[in-house]
Amino acid sequence: MSASDTGFVLLCAAFVLFMTPGLAFFYGGLGRRKNVANNILSSFFLIGIATVMWFAFGFSLAFGSDHAGIIGGFDHLMMQGVGMDPGHYASTIPFSAFAMFQMMFAIITPALITGAVAGRMRFGSLALFVVLWTLVVYYPIAHMVWGNGGWLASIGSIDFAGGNVVHISSGASALVLCMVLGRRMGYDQGGYRVHNIPMVAIGAALLLFGWLGFNSGSALAADGLAAHAFAASIVSAAAAECTWMLMDVANDGRPTLVGACTGLVIGLVAITPGCGFVPLWAALLIGAAASPICYLCVSRLKPRLGYDDALDAFGCHGVGGIFGGLCTGLFATKEVNPAIQWNGLVFGDTQLFVAQVISIVVTIALAVLGTLVCIFVVRLVGDLRVSEREERLGLDLTQHGERAYPSFNGLDD
Repeated sequence: MSASDTGFVLLCAAFVLFMTPGLAFFYGGLGRRKNVANNILSSFFLIGIATVMWFAFGFSLAFGSDHAGIIGGFDHLMMQGVGMDPGHYASTIPFSAFAMFQMMFAIITPALITGAVAGRMRFGSLALFVVLWTLVVYYPIAHMVWGNGGWLASIGSIDFAGGNVVHISSGASALVLCMVLGRRMGYDQGGYRVHNIPMVAIGAALLLFGWLGFNSGSALAADGLAAHAFAASIVSAAAAECTWMLMDVANDGRPTLVGACTGLVIGLVAITPGCGFVPLWAALLIGAAASPICYLCVSRLKPRLGYDDALDAFGCHGVGGIFGGLCTGLFATKEVNPAIQWNGLVFGDTQLFVAQVISIVVTIALAVLGTLVCIFVVRLVGDLRVSEREERLGLDLTQHGERAYPSFNGLDD
């Protein structure tokens, strides 16, 4: 048992928890004024419900005894056997510290989905959906990727801090959900302006702060690997911020604060699966290339295909996560992390890249199918979407009976 490792992991867990309020502010600022409280609550309420689920059965299903490489067992229900002694996932920290760190990932992952359906989904239906989705999609993927005996881990695929588990799963599900839900009223006629740019910047800053714990804490020890993951994360984020601003200048003649914040987040998304596996020079390349790819998805692909991913959950997290997972298969090396089975394609091995492709395809397939099942069940209970009148009035008033800015006299809606 190591006091320094334990303190480090618990501090990183607190950082990761801080990301959910950060995401709430980020999404709240990007959305419309009449929906800002709803956008914030759509992330914030998961601190409550996802924590309760994790304590009751979630940790057991994700990290309990293996069943067919797909799901855990019931040996840790209500955190039975999860105490102050080390577990089989980390030898120098209490099993409970590992469980708390992983819980923070289970909180923020379904919150990422909510950005795709901002402004038009009933809050009760959204709450039921994310509960079902966590059961059907998140816990199985977490077990397959990170759990002892997990199938995707057994084929040699790697995911240091959540490319598959967090970003690809939520991004693919967000795309399916927003397509089933349909586009917002007036989507083709008017522009949807960012209602509070400083709030977006505050949210991005909180995400950056928490993400360094997200990635470096996944080393599960205060060691050199954690330092490397920290450095790779900030290098990738910085490169992606720069290239997004360059794309803004190339397309509109001037950089934007919203663009800089978006690029920063995309760089963090793209490096998440590989931050503990790839060299720092590769992290720079990954971040620099991720922003243009996501930029084109958001600005070109989305209008052409006509889907309404309101706050670009798929365009940023789904696409960025897929790109990052593939780049991990290209650039991972045993010189950074001797625990991997093979080096990446750039270093002459092919097995890892193939395993990464398989893991990404499986994650997308499970996320899509699981999302469709969850949507079917939610529709048996009630409508997914608010009425036209409710959408016109705004979700703050119609879903929660409150206004974020009761005395605001601005001209936006």
